Amino acid sequence: MKYLRYFNMISVLWLALVSFSQSAGAQTDDKNARKPAIKQMIDSHNFVFVAQSVTPLRGRFRNLTSEYDVKVAGDTMVSYLPYFGRAYSAPLNPSEAGLNFTSTNFSYTVTPHKKNGWDVVIKPKDNSDIQQFRFTIYDNGSANLNVTNISRDPISFNGAIKEEKKKKE
Repeated sequence: MKYLRYFNMISVLWLALVSFSQSAGAQTDDKNARKPAIKQMIDSHNFVFVAQSVTPLRGRFRNLTSEYDVKVAGDTMVSYLPYFGRAYSAPLNPSEAGLNFTSTNFSYTVTPHKKNGWDVVIKPKDNSDIQQFRFTIYDNGSANLNVTNISRDPISFNGAIKEEKKKKE
């Protein structure tokens, strides 16, 4: 009876170990398949950064409950992000209170990141208030965005990138 109990316990542990190793292998395959797709999105200037949380320079971390994003599609960048923090000048139009703008004239620079990712720096030339958007995009799809502004404190966003769906004509 004692040996039967040990045999059952060893069998359960063995099954758990086998199932865990198979699921870990599937996650590695998914990550390896996702890396070229992310690299393709970055190289083709065609991705959407979806913000999930925000950390202002002088404030506390906040989870975002609404959908905020930055869309980069070829020669157009559309930013729809909130702003929490200190502003040194108020906008004349209250609808421009966040980081909401469209840019069609910007520089786009990609450099490899130290650990499995890329740094993408976008500098809008047709928006005098925004200095740069610095994305750190990892090969698993997670991303960070640091926004440097002339008349406001810097702000950081955490989120993920996904592919920008092309509109059907």
